[in-house]
Amino acid sequence: MWTTLFITTTLCFSVSQAGDFCENVLDECRKHDSWIGCYEDRIMTCKPRGRIMTGIKQLKVDSRQEVDVSPTFEHRVHIPSSALQRSRGNVPEVEVQVVASVINSSYFKLSPPPRNRIQQIYRRNGKVFRDSVVCVRAGNRAVENLSQPITLSFKHNKEVESGTCVFWQETSAEDGTGYWSGQGCETNYTAHEFICSCNHLSFFAVLVNPGISVTKADADKLSYITYIGSGLSAPFALISLFIYIYLHRRHPEKSISLHMQLTVAMFCLHLTFLLSSLLVQLLKEKEDSSSCLVLGLVLHWSLLATLTWSALEGFHLYLLLIRVFNIYVRRYLLKLSLIGWGFPTVVAAVCGISRVYGKYTLNYSNSNLTQHICWMSNESEQKLLIVSYITTVAFPFLVVLFNACMLGLVVFKMWDLRRGDRNFGSSSDWKKINKEKRKRLWKDCVTVLGLSCVLGLPWGLASTTYVSLPGIYVFTVLNSLQGLFIFLWSVALAWSKSQAANNSSTRDSSSQKMVTTSFNSGY
Repeated sequence: MWTTLFITTTLCFSVSQAGDFCENVLDECRKHDSWIGCYEDRIMTCKPRGRIMTGIKQLKVDSRQEVDVSPTFEHRVHIPSSALQRSRGNVPEVEVQVVASVINSSYFKLSPPPRNRIQQIYRRNGKVFRDSVVCVRAGNRAVENLSQPITLSFKHNKEVESGTCVFWQETSAEDGTGYWSGQGCETNYTAHEFICSCNHLSFFAVLVNPGISVTKADADKLSYITYIGSGLSAPFALISLFIYIYLHRRHPEKSISLHMQLTVAMFCLHLTFLLSSLLVQLLKEKEDSSSCLVLGLVLHWSLLATLTWSALEGFHLYLLLIRVFNIYVRRYLLKLSLIGWGFPTVVAAVCGISRVYGKYTLNYSNSNLTQHICWMSNESEQKLLIVSYITTVAFPFLVVLFNACMLGLVVFKMWDLRRGDRNFGSSSDWKKINKEKRKRLWKDCVTVLGLSCVLGLPWGLASTTYVSLPGIYVFTVLNSLQGLFIFLWSVALAWSKSQAANNSSTRDSSSQKMVTTSFNSGY
């Protein structure tokens, strides 16, 4: 009888104590709707089942000294002594209990979109980085509004480029829901980790924008589009160059000379891209050759030359539209050529001396797919980051911004001239526009589209590649076919000049005069 009583008592005691193990606290607390408070209280008093607890770290520390806690190898928490002393409250003991644990983000239920203005300001949306939430507790008193913040480190493998430090804020509904708030937290991004500085203790995480998932089928399609587009652009750009040479011999104008320079740069860009893609396929996985280095240099130089000449096209258009007449710049084309070809050459030479070029491996987000090309080598990551940002992000952004302003100026001028054209009619007569006026309007639209390609505005669509997969497709199609668009523009220009020669006595519309003045005349 005594043996049976002893066994029964032991089993009952074991069952009653099972919930006191730290490994069981989360499961026990999640039986309640509002489990956050339960978890914060019980994680401080629970006991480890063994010597090692996965994802949970308990320490008894001196509150007069700062402490570092690492619940996992990927997470580290630094708590200053001022926060530890505040967590003691009125307790005379110097030592305080510190707990740091990692919880899966799926346990946190988001509340519906808030109507509260404060929640709207501080609420942050995004995907929790690696689904990891770090809970930090100390002492027996809530700690907030710290003058010296705590810091949390979340290691990363560069799979994301940015993130935002947040903490979990429960709503007043007491149903276990809440939202991620950025109030009181600052974010620093380094090469290897996110560093969060927060002025309180809570549940912390890093929110990142989910990367665009590119499947193998999409990657293959994008590759085919790129190769076919560049395969068409290179010969069409070469044909365009012959057309411009022919036009320049008959009408030696500065605008046509600029078109010729841009076309040469674009032809080199698409041809070098095809050669780089072909050569890298012949190299072994980890092999890098001097040929790939040279092609990477030429490809970078061609891209910079294309962007530079696009900017010079915009500058030339600015002089024609704003300054218009009575302008003389000595050796104008020579100066533009020094900039158009000199700037890319200097940049490429400096990068080449710095040994930036080589085989580049592109890793698609959220997938194991890779693409290789002779470009800037991945081996020199710091140099790659600086050079790539300045020459392929900042510089194209400035070029597109400037040329977009020039295109807007063209549209404004065309509209202003149309409005002053008595033959065009007032706005009340739009429903009665005759065939000739519709034809003029169509020409204006074609002119704007043609100028968009000449000014390199399709490069501005690079921003859409960070938003959606269709944005990647649109950017790839339009930019791989730029040589074809330049060819269409050269044909339209040749046709316009032949029409002008055949109908020199015919009255031309005001917008056509403006376009003729803009791109077909020199100073």
